[in-house]
Amino acid sequence: MEPTEIVTALWDRMEARDWAGVGALLAEDVVVEWPVSAERIVGRVNYLRVNAEYPEGWSIRVLRIVADGDTVVSEVEVPHEAMGVHRAVSFWTVWDGRIVAGREYWTEVGSAPSPQWRADFVQPM
Repeated sequence: MEPTEIVTALWDRMEARDWAGVGALLAEDVVVEWPVSAERIVGRVNYLRVNAEYPEGWSIRVLRIVADGDTVVSEVEVPHEAMGVHRAVSFWTVWDGRIVAGREYWTEVGSAPSPQWRADFVQPM
């Protein structure tokens, strides 16, 4: 599979809760960083567990995937029944048909209110 196909499959398999399928796309020593919460997930098993243990009630909608060689960027929306709507922008590195690294920026839609000084320049989404 091409790098974009691998990342597309990652999100499809996450949505399906196909954890074995997700694992097949990851290098055993994959490292995924979450700078917003200052966390690093090291290893396939830990990445699978942190996602499988996430409280149920979520779905995933892929908004876009773009690539440049082995680097693939995805933007997804993740609505959760109890926790609101989240967005993630993820930078994936794919080598030899496996995801070897990722850096994901997660945020809750609307969680950082617009400051008053920008009111004349912006519109609410």
